[in-house]
Amino acid sequence: MDHARRHAHATQQLDRAGPEGPRRRGPDAVRVEVLAQALGVTKGGFYGHFPDRKALLDAMLDHWERQSVDDMRDRVEREGGDARAKIRRAGMLTRAGDHLHIDLAMRDWARRDPAVAERVRRVDNQRMDYLRELFGTFCSDPDEVEARSMLAFCLLVGSHFLAADHGARTRSEVIERAGSLLLGTD
Repeated sequence: MDHARRHAHATQQLDRAGPEGPRRRGPDAVRVEVLAQALGVTKGGFYGHFPDRKALLDAMLDHWERQSVDDMRDRVEREGGDARAKIRRAGMLTRAGDHLHIDLAMRDWARRDPAVAERVRRVDNQRMDYLRELFGTFCSDPDEVEARSMLAFCLLVGSHFLAADHGARTRSEVIERAGSLLLGTD
């Protein structure tokens, strides 16, 4: 198995390591012994997958970026629909499963590592470009496109940090309503 395929296989195995897997606990918890166990190999066998810990962390970032941008966009486009449906689907895919949890872990990591912060910026810029493209299909004002794109992205990421109650409404109902306002479907 060539080096790139070993990277992909090992990263997939780490994804399957469950909720306590290293990708969910952040980079500080990434230790060769723990990773070797998750991969089902000896510590020496780990180095057959990755030359060192930094190579693993880079592979994790590459995998996250690919899933967060390319895979998500490909799936949204493949499933089709108008721009509004695509924006909703992109949001749902980003929140699905462990995607949001991993995304938030990457943002936390970025607070301590400038190289990771640059990677998060690159991913965010690609996501914002996609939102601008989609909002631009039904909003002609570039300022409105930018504002709606930013608000949609902030709703997706930032709502996780908000601890406020919403009266008789559930968090999901409020997020749904906010999305309708942003999409102009209210």
